[in-house]
Amino acid sequence: MVPPLRGPAAPDPIALTQALIRCPSVTPADGGALAVLEAALAPLGFRCERMRFEAPGTAPIDNLYARIGSGGPHLCFAGHTDVVPPGDETRWRFPPFEGRVAEGRVWGRGACDMKSAVAAFAAAAGRFLAAGGPEFGGSISLLVTGDEEAEAINGTVKMLQALAARGEAIDACIVGEPSSSEAVGDTIKIGRRGSLTGRLTVRGVQGHVAYPHKADNPLPRLVRMLAALGPGPEIDGGSAHFDPSTLAITTIDVGNPAANVIPAEGRAVFNIRFNDTWTADSLGAWIRERFDAAGGDYALELRSGADSFLTAPGELTGRVAGAVERVTGRRPAFSTSGGTSDARFVKDYAPVVELGLVNATIHKTDENVPVEEIETLTRIYQAVLEDSFPEKG
Repeated sequence: MVPPLRGPAAPDPIALTQALIRCPSVTPADGGALAVLEAALAPLGFRCERMRFEAPGTAPIDNLYARIGSGGPHLCFAGHTDVVPPGDETRWRFPPFEGRVAEGRVWGRGACDMKSAVAAFAAAAGRFLAAGGPEFGGSISLLVTGDEEAEAINGTVKMLQALAARGEAIDACIVGEPSSSEAVGDTIKIGRRGSLTGRLTVRGVQGHVAYPHKADNPLPRLVRMLAALGPGPEIDGGSAHFDPSTLAITTIDVGNPAANVIPAEGRAVFNIRFNDTWTADSLGAWIRERFDAAGGDYALELRSGADSFLTAPGELTGRVAGAVERVTGRRPAFSTSGGTSDARFVKDYAPVVELGLVNATIHKTDENVPVEEIETLTRIYQAVLEDSFPEKG
């Protein structure tokens, strides 16, 4: 016998995904996405608060913090409703902001990254509350930004700072980024590599190629300096939970149109995705040591996108993995691969893992996700909620 509902009906995750996709929320535009989400959460009993931040030289960003409950434990879902631009819309099978359901899939920009996950968690929270009522022995919240795909300045990081300043603590967090590889829930991200970008300028003296001894060609030094970072993409042997750190040279620029002129300078840009054997500072010192050994006049600008972090396998990872296994029958792998996400901000406030859809079509033309995968993710999130608040009324 199905027990009677004890609260308002939960939103349908597919319909909510479609409604969110129909909002053209290309960063920094909100496009109405947060209002759609707020309209789904408020009837469930969530207290919805808009948090708007701005900074000099950046666009103002609207964010949404929605919470039900006041005590602990406090489980937070973090996500974003902003999306990358769709590109040439004539190349899309269906209009990118239509939210079309066809062939068992939801199509549109943000379907995979990550409006479906936001909708799935809202629906999961609704189902959990409908079954057990609002007295479940803790708090559930959604921390949703409109500033993840671009600068990530006026979003998650400032929301977390504001919550901490007023004494709101988060005990555990799930970020809904598309973490899965081949099937929903097959991979949980328990950390991320750090990111360090270097901009190298090697200076010399311009001259005629027929008189190289009267010039100082910076390009051989530029090549030697880049080679000093290693012969291949891997710069270390990895660690217990991380693959080897990798180096990618992304551009080498001289800007010299003349074949008979030695240039005055050469420039290169590189990025290192590094594991937990490094910090941005220690990696910067390692780079400068090798560049100094090559000698010559150079300038190096280093910009850290994030340090690496790890949520060590334990209570949170086990709880989320157990929920996945109960719903799907598969035990997820723990991974620290991929780029950066807003989990890099959350980790300073609470243990955090990333669990979301299969990342097959993120940022692509014809981005889409199977309807059944949205439903599976909703059931997983609901299972996590049930395991997080086992004493619900």
